Amino acid sequence: MSSFWISCLSQFEQELPPQQFNTWIRPLRLEGEDDAANGLRLYAPNGFILKWVKERYLTRIEELGSAFFSAPVSVSMMIAERSSAPSAATRTVPTATGAVAKPVVPAPPPAFAAVERPLERTRSDYEKTRLIPGFTFENLIVGKANDLARAASAQVATNPGGAAYNPMFIYGGAGLGKTHLIHAIGNRILEQNPGKVVRYVHAEDYYSDVVRAYQTKSFDAFKRYYRSLDVLLLDDVQFFNGKNRTQEEFFFVFNALIEAKKQIVISCDTYPKDISGLEDRLITRFDWGLTVQIEPPEIEMRVAILKKKAEAESVALDDEVAFYIAKHLRSNVRELEGALKKVLAYASFHGRKIDLELAKESLKDLIGAVNRQITVENIQKTVADYFKIKVADLYSKKRTRQIARPRQVAMWLAKNLTSQSYPSIGEAFGGRDHTTVLHAVRTIESLRSKDNELNHDVHVLLQVLKG
Repeated sequence: MSSFWISCLSQFEQELPPQQFNTWIRPLRLEGEDDAANGLRLYAPNGFILKWVKERYLTRIEELGSAFFSAPVSVSMMIAERSSAPSAATRTVPTATGAVAKPVVPAPPPAFAAVERPLERTRSDYEKTRLIPGFTFENLIVGKANDLARAASAQVATNPGGAAYNPMFIYGGAGLGKTHLIHAIGNRILEQNPGKVVRYVHAEDYYSDVVRAYQTKSFDAFKRYYRSLDVLLLDDVQFFNGKNRTQEEFFFVFNALIEAKKQIVISCDTYPKDISGLEDRLITRFDWGLTVQIEPPEIEMRVAILKKKAEAESVALDDEVAFYIAKHLRSNVRELEGALKKVLAYASFHGRKIDLELAKESLKDLIGAVNRQITVENIQKTVADYFKIKVADLYSKKRTRQIARPRQVAMWLAKNLTSQSYPSIGEAFGGRDHTTVLHAVRTIESLRSKDNELNHDVHVLLQVLKG
């Protein structure tokens, strides 16, 4: 590998989160460094990565190249060709005149190339599976928020294709570890069964494959490829919203894999029945197997995550600092990782020891912004999570006690923690009249002095929302 590209990879590894780096940058291959003045050639394994890198990272690569070679550098991008011996179908044959005719049978698109099952994977594992090796069960922090999802995932990895867990549907908010978990499943399956054909695919990648198959009239190759998989790991299925042809093709792939007792794992940011723009026939099939939720991590789990991430950076994070960060940043793991990186960078830049005072200094803007983000939508989600109901229930006409009381609590919180008026709060709760909101606020005010359990619930919610 060229010295410039090694330097470039090192720089991107520092600038990007691991998942982005492994997904978009690591699969690239650079040529032309010996004669950089004539331009560099960057090869991507498929059209989707090529397009993504060209739009988001190519300018940065050219900047790094210009700095490295001390001269302006242009970088052209193209899809890498897969070299293979010509088959009988494509081998050149002599013509009647003795000239050699060119092969007329095109190679299949890279995304749908025939699936090999070698026990020894000589090519990049990532190219074949799109699995990130670093996402394993071993380095996943487990707590109350994800213990069920983790246990179920481990069972799937041990017995892929088992009827009770197929399909497996994992849902939860952004940044809670869904992607980590499905990669861990794939990595464990390959560890135990190297001959299995496992593929991780993001919903947008699947959509791109459908579009490519449609444009090149290669649906047969598309179907053969996806139906040949032993394990399909589909991430962020909510991106199928409104993409009817993609949903139709996935419906047939889903049926084929399930009938063949092949394992399907799907992730989403919401409960299957709450996914908008998805066909009912798909939603009902998602319910065939096991559905598990990943919830926002509790404070103990957030502290454990921070200390684990700090340990990976060879930094001993004081409990006081970890608790401070965990207390103020509650929504997801990505937010925690970002805060920790900011603290580490701030300490390194100023040459100071990481203590509580430094953490407060480095995170004052971030924590201030988070504390200002108390919105009606945020309150609704927090209340729904706390009372173990759906956000949609708060908008609904349901009047059962297990729904009505949390709805009143949410209205009270919205009135006390935001600047919204009674009519605007009512509108946010399914178009209710302002008198309904007023009644809810007065009810909760009255009950807080009489009902210790309710008062405790309101107190906890206030602490969570205000940090």
